[in-house]
Amino acid sequence: MDKLGVGIIGCGNISTAYLRLAPLFKALEVRAVADLNMGACKARAEEFNTEALSVEDLLARDDIGVVVNLTIPEAHFPVSKQALLAGKHVYSEKPLVLSLEGGEELSDIAEETGLRVGSAPDTFLGGSHQLARARIDEGLIGQVTAGSAHVMSHGMEHWHPNPDFFFLPGAGPVLDVGPYYITNLIQLLGPVNRVASLATSATPTRTILTEGPRQGEEIPVKTPTNIHALLEFDNGATITFSASWDIWAHRHGPMELYGTEGSLFLPDPNFFGGNVGHAGRDGEITDLKAWDHPFGRTNQEHPKLGGLANYRTAGLADMAQAIQEGRPHRCSLELAVHAVDVMTSILTAGEHGRWIELDTTCERPAPMTPADAAALMVDE
Repeated sequence: MDKLGVGIIGCGNISTAYLRLAPLFKALEVRAVADLNMGACKARAEEFNTEALSVEDLLARDDIGVVVNLTIPEAHFPVSKQALLAGKHVYSEKPLVLSLEGGEELSDIAEETGLRVGSAPDTFLGGSHQLARARIDEGLIGQVTAGSAHVMSHGMEHWHPNPDFFFLPGAGPVLDVGPYYITNLIQLLGPVNRVASLATSATPTRTILTEGPRQGEEIPVKTPTNIHALLEFDNGATITFSASWDIWAHRHGPMELYGTEGSLFLPDPNFFGGNVGHAGRDGEITDLKAWDHPFGRTNQEHPKLGGLANYRTAGLADMAQAIQEGRPHRCSLELAVHAVDVMTSILTAGEHGRWIELDTTCERPAPMTPADAAALMVDE
């Protein structure tokens, strides 16, 4: 299989995951990195034995077929647009864009040029979430009628030395962490029809608590940090989605789905693995028997969370292989645009206090079976 040449724009922390994990997949070869900060770019290139280029030089390279956009969220749209206009496929970190209009413009360019656009998150391709998908599709819990999803903590000022951007428009818990949850719900249940929400902020400022030169500094909060939404799906399911950075402690599970024949309890969709719980009509909760899914195998040790399955770049690898095979890719443009529509509509609904009908829709991405995942990976 021919490898698709990959160029990464943006050499921040997330770039290490892509550079470390890309070699797991047989359709990918990272050939260069770029960043406005050439010092950071050269350091990352040296660390991973690749080439450091300016953005312009990377986009001009004939041996780079896809640009991975790992810039800050505000730059996702202009950088992705620039790459498309340079004739490159694009795979972006989440969120794809910060407005529905930006997503529609990228869609228009992609349609005109025949280029592919994909977007993180790809964690929904993980073994646990695909196990839940398979059991739902088999009818294990009957028709899904309701559920809940919770993203709750007390924000980023406790660990991030420069958390300012988390509390500005374009971030907040819905757009920063919400993509993992919303995208997983869409792949499990299908597209969303309409949303409503309440949105507030507990305080007008935050105090940086992380040790460092800015410890004790107050920063402004200019986007809602406490959002509670209702999502109505095309299939009739109604889901409560709570995203808050104003919570000190809670006992909510990350995601629960309730059907006519039972319930499923899913792990955090920010990760690829974890246990999936199930209860039938008897109400007794037990873990589903795990399957041997390549994207569910532990491959990373986290200092606090222990062993994790981390296969970020799986969505990029699937897109690269889909280009060669002439099939749709799972982390698709229409999926990402619909997720952006859901999230921005949640914020609009909270601002105006009314239901918002969604302007977009999408197909559920194809399931990622164990065999499908194995086909993406370098032979062991």
